[in-house]
Formats: sequence, structure tokens, C-alpha cells
Amino acid sequence: MTAQEKLSECQVGACLPRKGAAKRVFDTARDLFYKRGIRAVGVDEIVCQAGVTKPSLYRSFASKDVLVAACLEQTAKETWNEIDCAVANAGDDPRAQLRAFVGFYADAMLAPDFRGCPMSNTAVEFPEPGHPGRPIVENCKIEFRERLVGLTRQLKVREPEALADGLMLLIEGAYSTHHIFGTQGPAQAMVHCADALIDAYCGLPQPA
Repeated sequence: MTAQEKLSECQVGACLPRKGAAKRVFDTARDLFYKRGIRAVGVDEIVCQAGVTKPSLYRSFASKDVLVAACLEQTAKETWNEIDCAVANAGDDPRAQLRAFVGFYADAMLAPDFRGCPMSNTAVEFPEPGHPGRPIVENCKIEFRERLVGLTRQLKVREPEALADGLMLLIEGAYSTHHIFGTQGPAQAMVHCADALIDAYCGLPQPA
């Protein structure tokens, strides 16, 4: 049995912190993983910064891989909740909802501690399919596309899936270029390009 098979969804969920040492470990690890990268952060550093012992960590998380998976799962859950709020606040207009979806990612890049998409970062660090975090990353990206398609299908466009794919490429590309150029590079054009792409698929005239 592979590591991926051993780690069921229920097992990951059971590892989410509830109180005390477990929460300190979880919060510390999640912060370090995002800022420094998963492979660069060891268990010793996590327990040191969390102010707990190794046994305390392993009582709540069977391994570092399980901890990684729990962090990713919680990040995905919180992100979707925030996106749901942004889309809901945009009202009933499908175009406004789609712009709110794109705008959420544009706003995220403005945060001073922004370091790209945690799911994409993890996918690069762990290309092997057997890592427990890999299914969470893949499911998150699949849901990302499905949510975009759900929004574009509400517009009067002939190819809603193609529009969704184009917007996904814009967002992923903006996040990628941010690593090099920051907010003043190509990423700053993401919203403008997204609007132009939506207009093109809706058949609206482009400015000369």
C-alpha cells in the first residue's frame, strides 16, 4: 500500500488542530511552509518555533507529510470560503461575479507576504504522485477550473470552457511571474487582460 492510499481524507481531517500544542504546531508549520518552502523546513525547526516538543507534534500528526497535507487542506478550505464571499458580494450579475473571482486573486498578490499559490508551490516541490499532499493540490486545481467554468457558463458565450481555461492561465501566469517581477511586473495587467478576454468571448468590441 502506498503512502497516498494510507492517508485517507478522514485521516487528514482528523489531523486538523483543535487546541494547545497541536494548534501551535499547525500554525507554525503552515506559516513556515508557505514562506520558506516545505522541503526547506524540518520538524526540528517547527517544534522549536512552536515552543513544543517532538512528541507533542507526533501525537497530533503521524508524520511531516501528514502535517503538510493538513495544512494544504485547511488552506484550500479557507480560500474557497473567501472566494465564495467575494462572489456573493458581487451580486447576481454573472459578469460581476466572474470579475470578483478574478479580482480575489489580483488582491491576494498585493499582500506584502504573498509568495505565490501554495498549491502550485507544493506541486513543484512534490511532483511524485504518492505524496499525501498531492491529491489535495490536484483536487484544488480541478475545483478551481470547475468553479471558473460554472461562472463562465452563466455568460452568453459560445465557448465557456475555453474562456474559463484562458482566465485560469492568466491567473496562474500572473502568480508565476510575481515570483520574479512582483506586483509591478506583468501581474499588474491581470485584471485588464481578464476583462479584455471576457469581452472578446462575449463579442464586445475592443478599444482601438
